[in-house]
Amino acid sequence: MPRMNYVFTSESVSEGHPDKVCDRISDAVLDAFLTEEPHARVACETFATTNRVVVGGEVGLSDQAKLSEYMGKIDGIVRSCVKDIGYEQEEFHWDTLQVSNYLHKQSAHIAQGVDRDGAGDQGIMFGYAVNETPELMPAPIHYAHAILHRLAEARKAGLAPELRPDAKSQLSLRYENGKPVEVTSLVLSTQHAHAHQTSDHIRAIVEPFIREVLPSGWLTEKTEWWVNPTGTFVIGGPDGDAGLTGRKIIVDTYGGAAPHGGGAFSGKDPTKVDRSAAYAARYLAKNVVSSGMAERCTIQLSYAIGVAKPLSIYVDTHGTGQVDEEAIERALAEVMDLTPRGIRLHLDLNRPIYARTSAYGHFGRHPDNDGGFSWERTDLTEQLKKAVR
Repeated sequence: MPRMNYVFTSESVSEGHPDKVCDRISDAVLDAFLTEEPHARVACETFATTNRVVVGGEVGLSDQAKLSEYMGKIDGIVRSCVKDIGYEQEEFHWDTLQVSNYLHKQSAHIAQGVDRDGAGDQGIMFGYAVNETPELMPAPIHYAHAILHRLAEARKAGLAPELRPDAKSQLSLRYENGKPVEVTSLVLSTQHAHAHQTSDHIRAIVEPFIREVLPSGWLTEKTEWWVNPTGTFVIGGPDGDAGLTGRKIIVDTYGGAAPHGGGAFSGKDPTKVDRSAAYAARYLAKNVVSSGMAERCTIQLSYAIGVAKPLSIYVDTHGTGQVDEEAIERALAEVMDLTPRGIRLHLDLNRPIYARTSAYGHFGRHPDNDGGFSWERTDLTEQLKKAVR
């Protein structure tokens, strides 16, 4: 039997965190190539440090002349991302930082497997859903994201001008009878403008916005608040700590509440199953829970490079299922083509929809009208119910 009474913790980081700056740049490069050609191939990695951004990896377009043209756009993409995030500090400024571009043509040996509609690599991917929030996400990671997203909105709208882009949050939630009921501790570290600002000053700024996003009654007299617990946090972003694409895979997914296959998402086009199959697994898990078949669902998919068909489909409903798990596994294979090509078509992934995923989680977001976050739809519930037998 699963535990019903416990405390669970998840963390999030803001769009200005050094690693998230890199994720944003890598996904913006991906979007630029997909805008030019829906079947562009991109595996883009970014490194950021004091006043420098280095971009590298593999890219591919069918028109080689266009490929050379797009290589010249990388500098502008990097600066646009850093400017939008809000970095104008002395040692990390969108206008003065140095950009080094080491992108090159995709390896023909990798391309040959993908061109046959196979997976771009081997690997295991997990999807998860749970009915403890309306978005069917684990509450600790969902609200850790929400806090930082709201603070970024307030900063950019001029409602909190003392705040700067780099920030981290951490929520510990007490569960009672399997449901979150109380914040036992809240940690927030946020970059700010002036060295004389104390932890109390920063708490006075951020607390109203935090209370806006957390459910009523979760913050109590017993809640421990840790706001900028180390004191001054003026030097932030890649000037304070180097950043790299793909280092926040637990922040990007379920905050530790579910397994992770190990593959990062940002900078990878949807032929890479690290990304697309993880999106498909979340989509299917969410539809299983939305259909009422289970209160909680974990799905694992596995692939081999160059091979189209998934090697395995595994479902675990953690003792909450109303339907046999083997029946769900069979139904999933019926209602969705889980080849890499099938996933891309079903979720319409060959679009420039990825820069928006680079901060505040890839899951638990609302589907956009242009196809962004299509994996958050719950449009398979009736098909799943009919397919289970």
